[in-house]
Amino acid sequence: MYFALLTSLWLCLIFFHAMLGAFRYLHPVNGNECSVVIGGDYITTESGTGLVHTAPGHGQEDYLTGLKYGLPIVSPVDDEGNFTAEAGQFSGLSVLGAGNAAVVKYLDEHVSLILEEPYKHKYPYDWRSKEPTIFRATEQWFASVDGFRDAALDAIKRVTWVPSQGENRIVNMISGRSDWCISRQRTWGVPIPVFYHVDTQEPLITEETIGHIKAIVSEKGSDAWWYMKTEELLPDKYRDKASEYRKGTDTMDVWFDSGSSWAAVSAKRDGLNFPADVYLEGSDQHRGWFQSSLLTSIATTGKAPYSSVITHGFVLDKDGLKMSKSVGNVMDPEKVILGGKDSRKEPPYGADVLRLWVSSVDYTGDVLIGSEILRQMSDMYRKLRGTMRFLLANLHDWNPENSVPYSDLPKIDQYALFQLENVVASMKDSYDKYQFYKIYQTLQRFAIVGLSNFYFDVAKDRLYVGGRVSYTRKSCQTVLAAHLLYLVRAIAPIMPHLAEDIWQNLPFEHTLEDGSVAKFAFELKWPDKNEEWCSVQKDDVDFLSVILELRSEVNKILESARTGKLIGASLDAKVYLHAENPDTVSKLKELASATNDADALHRLFITSQVEILPSLSEETTSGVSYAGKFSGPRTGEIWIGVTRADGVKCERCWVYTKDVGSFVDHPTLCSRCHGVIDLQPQASPAAAAVA
Repeated sequence: MYFALLTSLWLCLIFFHAMLGAFRYLHPVNGNECSVVIGGDYITTESGTGLVHTAPGHGQEDYLTGLKYGLPIVSPVDDEGNFTAEAGQFSGLSVLGAGNAAVVKYLDEHVSLILEEPYKHKYPYDWRSKEPTIFRATEQWFASVDGFRDAALDAIKRVTWVPSQGENRIVNMISGRSDWCISRQRTWGVPIPVFYHVDTQEPLITEETIGHIKAIVSEKGSDAWWYMKTEELLPDKYRDKASEYRKGTDTMDVWFDSGSSWAAVSAKRDGLNFPADVYLEGSDQHRGWFQSSLLTSIATTGKAPYSSVITHGFVLDKDGLKMSKSVGNVMDPEKVILGGKDSRKEPPYGADVLRLWVSSVDYTGDVLIGSEILRQMSDMYRKLRGTMRFLLANLHDWNPENSVPYSDLPKIDQYALFQLENVVASMKDSYDKYQFYKIYQTLQRFAIVGLSNFYFDVAKDRLYVGGRVSYTRKSCQTVLAAHLLYLVRAIAPIMPHLAEDIWQNLPFEHTLEDGSVAKFAFELKWPDKNEEWCSVQKDDVDFLSVILELRSEVNKILESARTGKLIGASLDAKVYLHAENPDTVSKLKELASATNDADALHRLFITSQVEILPSLSEETTSGVSYAGKFSGPRTGEIWIGVTRADGVKCERCWVYTKDVGSFVDHPTLCSRCHGVIDLQPQASPAAAAVA
């Protein structure tokens, strides 16, 4: 039964459509017979009446339907949005203004209007003027893509796309494209150099006319097309027929204009390469500049105009909203750099902070920016600047001739250079891949964790206490100088002002390969890989990495002891370590009794002493108030204990030793400090009696 009912309804619909198709209707204004009733596959039942007016001259779907049914393409609207003479009595009226009201009034007066009421529906508006748009079918110039589409798709495969999904995006756009409309009806832009016959409207465009106009434009610029007369623009061959032609007013599509920029820049100017190394623009340019540049280049040279294409997202406000002047949420780069009228609300951050922020975000997607984000970035900038100031300050008396050979450096210094080489290599790889946010992350982690929280921390004793000409200070300065010269190169592309500021305050001269002295930071090239710095034994690297992890655990226990008032500064403490793993015990003992003072465990922990316990018993752990454990896959379990340091505190280095008081001329100094200030070591009677 249901099948029979559906069949009956279907047959009724077919009959009804066939019956309507036989009807013709008259135009309600001029009375002309218009057309037949036709079917449109794009008409739906979700909105409207289902019976709609089809205007092939004013809509893409309607235009295609008109071609299908052979309908006339009528478009009685001019470039100004006014009715043309073809609209009869409404000629000259604005379509969206008085014209619309006049048509409604006419229909009402002639009893041709059933109902008029406001109706809200979706309709495209111009994003700039905020006014509704008018679609018109007009004659345009097209360039066919069919002849070189495959070549373009092949060239896309040989381009590096960042991010990689950009390749799929442009492939999808090129593969489905057959034509390119290259003409526009604007009052500005590069003119299309075509003449039209006044009577037949046939275009005149030959190699001869193009060559003549090209010579004029080369001499006078493209504006010559607008102010010169037709007879002046035509070659001599057509001068006597100039009155029969008019010059066209269409302009070139701006994407064709910008898409051919490679021909005037990369391919023409000395010192530049073609193809260009990189094209950089927003993600919307796969349908714009990236595509138009590719098509013009493939059509004329057979290859892509770029080797790499970088696509970025857009900058949004702190809430993720699009910036708009009307909304008032625009973050003005000039104000970020120079500050606003109210420096408390809009402080001047400088160009480097803004550039650092750009490097910190993953630009392949949309990014956020706001006052709080900039404050955080300013704090990070100051930390980086502080890192570089530390390097400069501790190299104030440095001479490159005093460098300690790599093989003579303490293990901790060799390890620091090994880390530096790896960090700089990682940053170079990120630069090569245009992954600037990874550079920022690497730099932040290295400057704060690797340098400030560790190497600089343990180096201060050597730099400030060890003596100006001591071996340990020179070895440390050797490492600091290497860090300064490497890092200034690494940060220069992101923070050029900071890099140049550093270089202008460099306390020593740096010689380039040609023997000249580098006066500016940007005279430097990226440092070559230092194979010697990479030669640190893997076991040493692994164990020193473990020591850094162990150091973090030791610091936690020291903090507990400080909270419990057992110690004040970490130099007030003595650390005990015990391990069951024989290899770990051996390495710990080696560092605890290192002949090179810089490698000694108590220097790395910044405590006065470190003792390795053979076992854990009441006797060996007596007096240990604070203890903890560290466990690692390469070391096994390590027990950690903390007590007050043995001996007396040296008033100069603050390290507790048993030899403080051994010198008559300065009884408050330890033997190291006494030797630094060049006092003669002489045992005091009190010390001798104690001994």
